[in-house]
Amino acid sequence: MTDHPDPAEVAAELLDGISVLVRRVRQVPAEGGLTMPERAALSLLGSSGPTTSSALAREAQITAQAMGATLSGLRDRGLVERRSDPHDGRRGVLMLTKAGARALKDKRNARAELITGALTGGAFTARELKQLAAAAPLLERLARTV
Repeated sequence: MTDHPDPAEVAAELLDGISVLVRRVRQVPAEGGLTMPERAALSLLGSSGPTTSSALAREAQITAQAMGATLSGLRDRGLVERRSDPHDGRRGVLMLTKAGARALKDKRNARAELITGALTGGAFTARELKQLAAAAPLLERLARTV
C-alpha cells in the first residue's frame, strides 16, 4: 500500500464535489433578474478587466453574436459600458460600470452567504473548517493550472 493518493482518484473526487458545489451556488438568485449568460459575462469582465466582446466570447466559449446580444442587454441596463481602446482607437473595449461592479459584488456576496451558512450550521467541525481553509488556495491554484 502506498502513502501517495492516486491522482486520477483525487481528480475524480474533486470534480464530483466541486461540480455539486458550483451547481448549488449557481442556483442563488441574482439581484436585478440577470440571466445566466449575463451573470457569466459580468463575472468574466470582473476578472479580466476591460476587454473586447470577441475576447469575452472566446473565454466563455460562445459565439461572438451570442456574446454581443448578452452585452447589449447589459449595456442597456447600465451594467457595462463601451469605450475606445486606449491602445487602438479603432476598436472598443467593454468594462463594468459602477452598477455592474455592484451587481457582481452582490451576486458574490449572496453566494458567499450561502456557503457561510452551510459552514456555520453545525455540519462541520472546527478541524474540518481548518482543512477547508487550507484547501481553498490549493483549489484556486488547481483551477489556474487546468
